[in-house]
Amino acid sequence: MAESDLIRPPVVLDTDSSVGPLPGEIRLALSEDWREALRFGCRRHTLFEGMTQLTPAMPEPGAHGPVFLGSGDFHHLSWPLILRCLSKQEQPVDVVVLDNHPDNMRFPWGIHCGSWVHEVAKLTQVAQVHVIGITSGDIGFGHVWEHHLGALYARKVTYWSSGVNVKWASRLGLASCFRRFPDLDTLVLAASEHLAQSPRQVYVSIDKDVFAPEVLRTNWDQGKMQEPHLRSLLKAVRGRIIGSDVTGDVSTWQYRSAWKRWLSTADGQSTERQQADLPRWQARQHEFNLQLTRWLHELR
Repeated sequence: MAESDLIRPPVVLDTDSSVGPLPGEIRLALSEDWREALRFGCRRHTLFEGMTQLTPAMPEPGAHGPVFLGSGDFHHLSWPLILRCLSKQEQPVDVVVLDNHPDNMRFPWGIHCGSWVHEVAKLTQVAQVHVIGITSGDIGFGHVWEHHLGALYARKVTYWSSGVNVKWASRLGLASCFRRFPDLDTLVLAASEHLAQSPRQVYVSIDKDVFAPEVLRTNWDQGKMQEPHLRSLLKAVRGRIIGSDVTGDVSTWQYRSAWKRWLSTADGQSTERQQADLPRWQARQHEFNLQLTRWLHELR
């Protein structure tokens, strides 16, 4: 029997041509105009209009494997995918996000790849959002004003981090939402134990910028996670995964919009300086995607 017969078909939402061919895949491509419109950020109605170009051709939730979204610039596409998955669930669900960034930041112009967690946390059917693997300074004191603190005060979002000073959270009465650890080994052990104790179904969203650069390369500043850490976390929710998506593949893009060029640069990102390394980085990403597809199938 072929490998593709053993695995629920992965879905590739082809947003930027960064994801290589996967066994048995269902590939749905965005037009160039929609790639520009959705990348990095957009109005909320634009996001859902763009997703209607893709989701009608997807199998029902539960009938397919992980959804690959391309670059981390498209992580906000997780929000409509989670909504789609929740439509088939009757009980509260936990959302587990593996990411080097909190993705719970303010974005007054709509929705973007760093703000979508706030939208998910507002959903009544979501019991808890765990953002695991943060090493970014985005959760440091200098960025307090940028966070959607309401999601934290509602105790709907928990940050699991290492190497960032988050003492400010205690002064604001948010200490229970910030789980800080001296290293990734300790963090992953504690997070795995916590997740294993919950009986709830889980949606898993993986941004590969959570991994150390020696594991793979992405468009964004990266964390320190290793492959065994991912395996441990997935084992902790084994048998309870109702859906998953993957971002963090690497691609280059030159925005036609001056506004998006400015926003992307202000966020410390450059997708234009990586052209020479792109083939090597994408080859490693492809190896990882094949392995990840197998793991998610085995542990679902």
